[in-house]
Parts: sequence; C-alpha cells; structure tokens
Amino acid sequence: MPSKVSCLYVLTVVCWASALWYLGISRPTSSYVSGQMSLPIRKTVKTLKNTTFSNIRTRTLNPHAFDFVINEPKKCETNTPFLVILISTTHKEFDARQAIRETWGDESTYSDVRIITLFLLGRNTDAVLNQMVEQESQIFHDIVVEDFIDSYHNLTLKTLMGMRWVATFCSQAQYVMKTDSDIFVNMDNLVYKLLKPTTKPKRRYFTGYVINGGPIRDMRSKWYMPRDLYPEAKYPPFCSGTGYVFSVDVAELIYKTSLHTRLLHLEDVYVGLCLRKLGIHPYQNSGFNHWKMAYSLCRYRRVITVHQISPEEMHRIWNDMSSKKHLRC
Repeated sequence: MPSKVSCLYVLTVVCWASALWYLGISRPTSSYVSGQMSLPIRKTVKTLKNTTFSNIRTRTLNPHAFDFVINEPKKCETNTPFLVILISTTHKEFDARQAIRETWGDESTYSDVRIITLFLLGRNTDAVLNQMVEQESQIFHDIVVEDFIDSYHNLTLKTLMGMRWVATFCSQAQYVMKTDSDIFVNMDNLVYKLLKPTTKPKRRYFTGYVINGGPIRDMRSKWYMPRDLYPEAKYPPFCSGTGYVFSVDVAELIYKTSLHTRLLHLEDVYVGLCLRKLGIHPYQNSGFNHWKMAYSLCRYRRVITVHQISPEEMHRIWNDMSSKKHLRC
C-alpha cells in the first residue's frame, strides 16, 4: 500500500502540472516590470511576529515590515543543524525544488551531520500559485514565505528574509549557505572539505566567488544600477548570489545592518555593502562557479557549485556521482 505522504506527493505533482498548464494558456505572466521595491500585499495567514531585533536603537531605513505567511519555526528545535541551506526559488519552480529534495538537498544524506534545506519565496500576485505552494509546504515542511511581492527586483528582500529566519529560529547552527534553485551543489566538498564539521566553527566568516566590479549604467542591462541609487564608481567586493557560505553569526549581523542600509535590487551587491559596513571581507573560493560547466565526473568532483543546471541534469549528475564514488580521477 502506498504511504499517505506518497499519495500526497503524487497529488501535489498532478495539481502543479494542472495549475501551470492552466496558467500558461489562460493568464498573463506576473512578471515585475517596475524598478521600485514592491509594497507588501494583504496578509492571508496569521503569522509569528519577529521579536529578536527589538533592541535596535537608531531609526531604521528599511524596517523589513513583513510577516511570515508560511513558516517552519520549529525546524531547528529538536536537533541543532550544522548547516542551513537557503534556496531562493519562485512559485512555478516545483520541478527544481523537487529535484533538489531528491538529490543534493536531501536532508537525510549524511548520518553524522545534520543539514536542513529551506526554499525561500515571497507572495505571488496569483492566488492559485500561492495555494499550490501552501499545499506543497504542508507535505514537505521546507518552505518559508513572507508577504512581499515575489519578483526579480525583490530578491534582496528574499535573502534578508532568510537571514532573519536563521537569526530568529536557528541561531544555534554553525553555517549557512544561500544559493539558487538552478545550482548543483557538491555537498561532500561543501561539508567535509570547506566547512569541516570536526573543526572549531568560524566566526565573521563569508566565502564564495568574489566579484570586484562596478555598477552597470546601461539601462538595457539586467544589472542596471541608477546613479541616484548607487553613485559610487565601484562596488565593494561581493560574492556571486548563485552561491555563498557564511558563519551563522553573520546572518544576524547582515539583517541588523540592512535595517540601516538603503535597499538595492541587486541582492549580491547589497549583501556586499552590508559586509563592508560590518568590516567583514569575503574570502575568494574557486570552488564556487557562477557559470555553467559541461559535466564530467572528475571536473565536478573538484567544485562546490555549478550554475544553470536543470532538474533533469541535476538528477543525472547526482546519480552518476553517487554511483561512481569508488572510481578515481
């Protein structure tokens, strides 16, 4: 007899497929076209208020006045995790989330190290998609949502939500990774070669693929930065938002700093600005790749992250690497 969870999972997959088909043929996409930060939409679920940061003394620029509409506040209560993985995703990416759950994001992969995986979303302007994500959450209990509009220009809010969640509900963890839903993560390299669970945890630590660049002023660019938002000629060093890792104390530090730092829509640049204010310099690590790499077993054994990986590729890569651990390069 199939289990209740298995039946619910099959039902969720069918519902997602039906909903996305319906949305694709009968509704326009809900892409965000304005360059401004979105206003929060009306709350639909009574949520847990954040009380951790009530001792901020100075007036805030960005109070982050959003509530959790889907939350997992007890995720870290019974067993403190070594690593929390925060994955930025969108409502229609169910296949990507499921591929991650079944491959590198599987929380049961390591018996000696506890890892938890959370998917980060805002609220969609389409009620059907919000309902589908709520149903998905009831099955997997790995989704966190705040009531800001989910859009490209609000990726910064999404990351700050993740920082807030860690600082509020999981501050006993040792490390945090923030990544995206189209990233393949070599968990063995991340856990055992980079973070090393048997060693003393680091503090004020931040690493990834460090970029030293400046703002793009071409309005046609996806990464366009207006001078009135950021007048400086150079950005501070920042890690590509495709994947970076930091010690758990940095989550609260960045969140608190963000309350007094003008918001920018480029999430990774904004985190870099907060790090500069904190006097934390990100460490370069060549294992983080913010581009796509053709798969080969030996090549992928050397990396920590690879960008632009589809759900189908994620399964193939994970299965191949898992079944060939005995082979030498």
